Amino acid sequence: MTNDTKPRIVLLGLGAMGTALARAWLAAGHPLTVWNRTPARTEPLRALGADVAATAAEAVASGTLVVTCLMDDASVGTALEESDLVGTDLVDLTTGTPKEADARAEWAHARGARFLSGGIMASPSMVGVPEGGGYVFYSGSREVLDEHESALAAVLGVRYTGTRPGAAALYDIALLSAMYGMFAGVTHAFALVREEEMPLKEFSGLLTAWLTAMLPSNGAIADQLDSGDYTKDVQANLGMLVSGFRTFEVAAREQGVDFRLLAPYLELLEERLGQGYADEGTAGAIGLLSKKARPAAS
Repeated sequence: MTNDTKPRIVLLGLGAMGTALARAWLAAGHPLTVWNRTPARTEPLRALGADVAATAAEAVASGTLVVTCLMDDASVGTALEESDLVGTDLVDLTTGTPKEADARAEWAHARGARFLSGGIMASPSMVGVPEGGGYVFYSGSREVLDEHESALAAVLGVRYTGTRPGAAALYDIALLSAMYGMFAGVTHAFALVREEEMPLKEFSGLLTAWLTAMLPSNGAIADQLDSGDYTKDVQANLGMLVSGFRTFEVAAREQGVDFRLLAPYLELLEERLGQGYADEGTAGAIGLLSKKARPAAS
């Protein structure tokens, strides 16, 4: 049952994530208007008490807090093409690039709306489950976030990343990039041992424990980048790391495993080592990727 004292939320997009958000807002007692390009997806939510709009424009007209969770940035523009956005607060949870979010903010402002961009760090099963640990990066108008934080926090945690609209997308992509890099390493690790005697389930436990133990090194890298001293508190220097990494390549070949997932990282570390930074850790190699990185301390 909805609570009329809580703000109405207009939700456009009912894929897996959008549907999870809708269910969580309804469970939290928020009046909810939904729209989806494929109307059949709205029917289960109608049964739970959601108001269903025939068009996106009709949905937008029913409330001032409009949340989009669509396929891509282009879909947002298409869905809202016929909508009157004057006086609305547009919260865009659609996955896109930082520059797309920056441009979408300007687009929204030109149409009389305030804008907040979001990057969802959760799977649908984590939505509405406080102990699940899921949250959303938000960026753009702090005023909009302050006004609607209670409604937004009813479904997932809230993390504000700054006034640049594209910041949420950037942090979202940064974390997911690290995740996929980890998955690449996990894929390589299983390829190495899958034919050996140890049960893979047992190996997976060892792998999880090892990766977890290595996570605190992220803090050391952040400290090195902030200070510009890439030799600070280094546990294994670049000379040692590259030597060991080359052994990994030989071992992969011996096991009949393609080294393609790890080869680019080895090449990056070799390049930095070749520049004469054998006493550094891995932080200095970041400068080879980012033009904005600070130079190492002399």
